[in-house]
Amino acid sequence: MEPVGLFYGSTYGMTAKVAEKIKKAFGRSKVDVFNVNATSIADMKKYKNLIFGTSAWGIGEMQDDWEYFIDNLPSMDFSERKIALFGLGDQKEYPESFVDGLGTLYCRLPDKSCVVGQTGIEGYDFYFSLANKDDKFIGLVLDEHHQKNLTDERIKKWVVQLKKEFI
Repeated sequence: MEPVGLFYGSTYGMTAKVAEKIKKAFGRSKVDVFNVNATSIADMKKYKNLIFGTSAWGIGEMQDDWEYFIDNLPSMDFSERKIALFGLGDQKEYPESFVDGLGTLYCRLPDKSCVVGQTGIEGYDFYFSLANKDDKFIGLVLDEHHQKNLTDERIKKWVVQLKKEFI
């Protein structure tokens, strides 16, 4: 498998910790991790397989570093790339906008045809999410506040899926 570039935005460190867990779950596969507040499009262009991660802020906003970086993405050619997405949210505190930051990130991608890594919505309790498309999440969804005990297993299953979809 080609190397993977994992790009995340993290304010208080939760998304950064999840990014490292994802890297570890890939095992021997090469995964380079970048915080979007200290990276560039040139760094992204080095990878055919990309993972983007964000948390949700307020009522459905992307993490601030992504807000500042997202407008750079249209300058990149995604036709030969695959992108997987992951997002963190709080389904009990924000059930009406659960992981909307992830949904917003997806909506702002210039090419959605290259997105892989959808996951099921089963096991979550929410009213609405911009990350829910046709009864599937557009990527890996984690609730580190109320379902932290499920995070490692969800990551493990998702990485197995990505190893097949990134080929």
